[in-house]
Amino acid sequence: MKQDKKSKKAFVNPIDPDKIASNPHLLPYAHTVGGAVIKPEDTGKLKGRALSAMNQQTDMQLSQIYEQMQLLAAQAQKIQARKTISDYIYQTELRFEPLINHVYHLYRKADEKLMLSLIGPLSWGKSGDKLTYLASVKLLADHTWEIIEQAPDFDFNG
Repeated sequence: MKQDKKSKKAFVNPIDPDKIASNPHLLPYAHTVGGAVIKPEDTGKLKGRALSAMNQQTDMQLSQIYEQMQLLAAQAQKIQARKTISDYIYQTELRFEPLINHVYHLYRKADEKLMLSLIGPLSWGKSGDKLTYLASVKLLADHTWEIIEQAPDFDFNG
């Protein structure tokens, strides 16, 4: 009977109830000696690394776009130059139909008129004395002209 009386006594926990967690799995730290170490992250450090990575990536992407823009601008300038040259050449005296991918030669005659010829500057002989060689040009498939060679003292822009 003595055992029955002892078993009926309520168990009193010697640990302070304020120091015991009723739900230890919800604690923001390990609740046992063998538990995983949980360290709170420094949010300033996290944000700093994230901002640094974001800046690096966006700067890289912006520089790629800038390089692409420069390439497109250079292509646009080349097309504009071909258009200017083409306008200039189509104002010349043409006595034949130019063929695509053929090279022709641009001259200024003594009367200041421009002339497009099949004959190169070294092929004229004495009859070429009255002509001033300006450029050798090639007709492209889109009917614009490309400069192959140009006299150093001549400029298509004026």
